[in-house]
Amino acid sequence: LGLGLILAFVFLIMIVSGLVLMLHYTPSVERAYDSVRDINFIVPGGRIIRNLHRWGAHGMVLVSFLHLMRVFYTGSYLRSRATNWVIGVCMLVVVLFMNFSGYLLPWDQLAYWAVTIGSNIAASARELTDLLGITGVFDPGGFLRKLLIGGETVGQQALRRFFMLHAVFLPLTLLVLCGVHFWRIRKDGGLNIPEAKGEKWYSWPVLMWAELATLLCVVVTLLAMALVVDAPLREPANPAFPDNPAKSPWYFLGIQELVSHSAFSGGMLIPLLFIAFLVSIPYIDREDRYAGTWFSSVSGIRTSLVSVCLSVVVAVVLTALSVRLGWFGNHAGGWLRVLAMVVNPATLMAASCILWSLIVRKRTASTRLSAMALFSFGIAAYAVFTALGLWFRGPDWEFYWPGATWPVY
Repeated sequence: LGLGLILAFVFLIMIVSGLVLMLHYTPSVERAYDSVRDINFIVPGGRIIRNLHRWGAHGMVLVSFLHLMRVFYTGSYLRSRATNWVIGVCMLVVVLFMNFSGYLLPWDQLAYWAVTIGSNIAASARELTDLLGITGVFDPGGFLRKLLIGGETVGQQALRRFFMLHAVFLPLTLLVLCGVHFWRIRKDGGLNIPEAKGEKWYSWPVLMWAELATLLCVVVTLLAMALVVDAPLREPANPAFPDNPAKSPWYFLGIQELVSHSAFSGGMLIPLLFIAFLVSIPYIDREDRYAGTWFSSVSGIRTSLVSVCLSVVVAVVLTALSVRLGWFGNHAGGWLRVLAMVVNPATLMAASCILWSLIVRKRTASTRLSAMALFSFGIAAYAVFTALGLWFRGPDWEFYWPGATWPVY
């Protein structure tokens, strides 16, 4: 599908547009917002460049997830490609954090409170250490939060760190990983396709023209979006007046929804378990008979569709129960807080996912179908919780139907 190539081209556009923006941006809490306004309204072509950079960043996240799904469902992590799959997972994490680090730079209300929520998610381990009464001597959540923003609140230290991460460290890291990733693709024999369809294409002129056409499509698409849709810029950041609802960037909204039920389970345990699952896939699944074939077989298509449908049903039911009846963890104390941290929509969703994968494994005796069930279930659940946080959560993180009038405080 050319998704990896599209990602590389979008990254190239991000580098070029980012360098232009750096010439006019000042990473200080006093000047950051005004410098972004200058880019929008004074710098010739600045609005287009900023829009291009903004929508390219979101496009990178979206295409990264699509590329991950394409590689997984075609079994392109099998045989000798396990190392490159792990590198790809690392690249996805870097893309997410590179996008998140750029979110703060405009220093408006949207950016400030989105990063505040994101940094609170990083400190979610405090729920566990608080229950154990050891936060005073062992506080990994607080350490991660301070490492990320340089203190307890988002300020000049956070802006400086995010700027360095966004402009220097993370792009260089991604460049190195891209180089290794492309080298491994060549070393592993090119794209992973069934041997029966192993056609040979000339690099010049066939593939070169195809790649140039892809680059042209990417540029035209991003330019069209940049001309039509402006990147948001709200009022300057004001720590004294929090947004309500304060929402993290859209790609972390699924995690924020889980965190609303249990900070440790939703913000730390479940994401780490899913990343561990992604990394371990090539070392658990060794069924390489259908490597390069979408969904491996008809059974794979059926397993994936059933997993997605089951995931949506479980996610909707858990959400309906928590909205309708409330969740006992919201008002629990003592040992009930421990129970609420263990039993909540986040952990129940993860348990359902694992249980379904084990059922598929027992019925089919296939590690491939079992991994496919877990992956499909998890991705669908994340999509549902992201949609819930994006369109159905309002002030105080209460449930509202789309279009409903929010209360004014």
